[in-house]
Amino acid sequence: MTEILMPRLSDTMEEGVISSWQKKPGDEVKAGDVLCDIETDKAVMEYEAYEDGVLAEILVAEGESAPIGSPIAIVAPPGTDPAEARKQEKEEAAAAAPAAAPQPEKEPEPEPAAASAPAPAAAAAPAQPARDGRPPSSPLARRLARDHGLDLAALTGTGPGGRIIRADIEAAIRTNGTQAAAAPAPAAAAQPKPAPAPAARADDADVERVPLNRFRKVAARRLTESKQNAPHFYLTREVDAEALLEFRATLNAALAPAKVSVNDLVVKACATALLEHPAVNVSYTEEELLFHKRVNVGVAVAVEDGLLVPVIRDADRKSVSRIGAETRELAGKAREGKLSAQEMSGGTFSVSNLGMYGVASFSAVINPPEAAILAVGAVRDEPVVRDGQVVPGKRMAVTLSVDHRATDGATGAAFLARLAELLENPLLIVA
Repeated sequence: MTEILMPRLSDTMEEGVISSWQKKPGDEVKAGDVLCDIETDKAVMEYEAYEDGVLAEILVAEGESAPIGSPIAIVAPPGTDPAEARKQEKEEAAAAAPAAAPQPEKEPEPEPAAASAPAPAAAAAPAQPARDGRPPSSPLARRLARDHGLDLAALTGTGPGGRIIRADIEAAIRTNGTQAAAAPAPAAAAQPKPAPAPAARADDADVERVPLNRFRKVAARRLTESKQNAPHFYLTREVDAEALLEFRATLNAALAPAKVSVNDLVVKACATALLEHPAVNVSYTEEELLFHKRVNVGVAVAVEDGLLVPVIRDADRKSVSRIGAETRELAGKAREGKLSAQEMSGGTFSVSNLGMYGVASFSAVINPPEAAILAVGAVRDEPVVRDGQVVPGKRMAVTLSVDHRATDGATGAAFLARLAELLENPLLIVA
């Protein structure tokens, strides 16, 4: 019998939630078959079997979570009856237990138990999960209940054996937690409690409570740590984008039906500038600076559940058209929740573009462990001065957020100056 363990599917993953099982107990499993879908802090990913066998038992039900490395299922050898294999395994474990456990500990038990232990022992078995006052519940359900101030004792579980699962917590949240709110009042036995309760219920009628999903929780934690731990400073530069737009139009005419976006050109320009300014392509640790030999540019993608940053690896070695094709493919996967862990890890620098939403300029939060991120604003029609004459022009603001522990203002400014030069003379990007 082989235990299937919860895998680490991303560099920030601490636990996973079983989104759905693709196999059921008794099903034959071949190496490469998808066993289940696992929801991580970044996406829902398929988990494939590594060897042939028969799925004997599912240990973590759909909707429940498990920490990395803990068993989620058991697979029996090919051609075996999983029920018989499990039975035999339990019999062998039971037979080995007396030999493994010394008798001195078992002998003292009958003496105190003779008087009244049998009854409490029987009652203790089902009540064991509630020794701390809580009914049986999944780890994810307990966390959601804690986050939303719900009392588990006031809820009825719909899971196996009355276990409270995520669906029960979400149902309580949708009903404004009235069940949970009602329980603490009698427990407190205090008259002032009922007074605020009606006001809270009245207010809640106008509020929809939506539990934070894993994406937003992890993003909130990581970005909070970034702002608290990394001393950010910001450098903004206005770029003349007229030549950039003309170059893009020329490329799109030559590459049709393929398309290249302004952001693709920005990513390529960043990769080129990072090669020339390696002090920006770094990561900070308490003991040393890590200078990355590869230029892997993350591209922020907005999805329904938050923000994901797939990575264009070796962006300095790829053509603009290749960067555009990869970006579109990765963005599509991000919106479908199908990005792999590898596609979201290993970034050394990031680009976040809100220009398509008409945002003129903004400052982005650094994506750790990277040392910098570029925020790109919209291309704007503005009057500019050329040869002493005011003429129509195209302008674009770019803002570099930098971790001051990793690099300084002069280094960041030199990088930004080179980036502006590349964007204003786009032939240099592909030279």
